[in-house]
Amino acid sequence: MKSKQKAAPTESILYLCSPVNALVEGIYEENVLLSEVLKHGDFGLGTFDDLDGEMVILDGRVYQISSDGHVAKVDTNTHTPFATVTFYAPVRREEIDLEMPYESFLAWLNKLFISPNLFYAIRIEGEFKHIKARSVPKQANYHPFVDVTHEQTVFEFNNLEGTLAGFFTPAFLSSLSVPGLHLHFISADLRHGGHVLECIPRKARVGIQLIHKLELSLPMTSDYLNLEFHRNTDQDLNEAEK
Repeated sequence: MKSKQKAAPTESILYLCSPVNALVEGIYEENVLLSEVLKHGDFGLGTFDDLDGEMVILDGRVYQISSDGHVAKVDTNTHTPFATVTFYAPVRREEIDLEMPYESFLAWLNKLFISPNLFYAIRIEGEFKHIKARSVPKQANYHPFVDVTHEQTVFEFNNLEGTLAGFFTPAFLSSLSVPGLHLHFISADLRHGGHVLECIPRKARVGIQLIHKLELSLPMTSDYLNLEFHRNTDQDLNEAEK
C-alpha cells in the first residue's frame, strides 16, 4: 500500500530529518526514508545515504545529482541522512531581468529577507549565464564532511535554463542546518545540477517563503546515539559549502 503524503499545513514549517552537525561529523547513514521526509514537504534539498550525491526536491519529486553529473529521479524507498523540506508557498515574488554577477546577486537576494533571524525557502527559475556546481562521490561513514568535499567534482555550465532551490538559515542555528544561503541547481532538461558554488542569473522568476517554525527529528541510529560531537560545525561548513 502506498503511503499518503501529509496534507500541507496552513502555516510555513521547515522540517529537518536530522541535524547537519551529524553530517559534519561523518555520519552518512541515518536511513531516513524519503517517504517520511515527503510527509513534511514538497520542496527542498539534502543528500542521500553514504553521501551519494546532491538532492533536489521540486513539486514533490526527488532528484539525485551524482558525482559524475548524472541526474536521476529517485523513488520514496531511498534513504537520506539529511534533508530539509517545506511545503512551498511563496509570500513574495520578484523578477531578475538583467545579467547579475554572483556577488551582486547575493546582495540583491539578501535584501529580500526582512530579517536575518528567520528561515526562508527560495526558488529561482529562469535563464542563467553561468552555473558552477559540485557533487561528491559516495562515501564510507566517519570520513569528516569537510575532507569529503576535497574530493568533489565541480561542474561549470553556461547559457542554460533551470531552477535554484534552497533555504536561508539564521547563523545561530548552524548546528541544525547549513547557515546562510544554501542552494542546489537542476537544469530544466533534468540533465545537469549540483550544489551551487557560483551562479550568474540572466532572467529569472524568484519566489521567497518566510518560515518561522522548525520541526526537527533526531536520529535513533547507534552511530548518532553514541556520537561525541567534537568538530567545529561553523568552520567546517564554511569551508565545505563555499
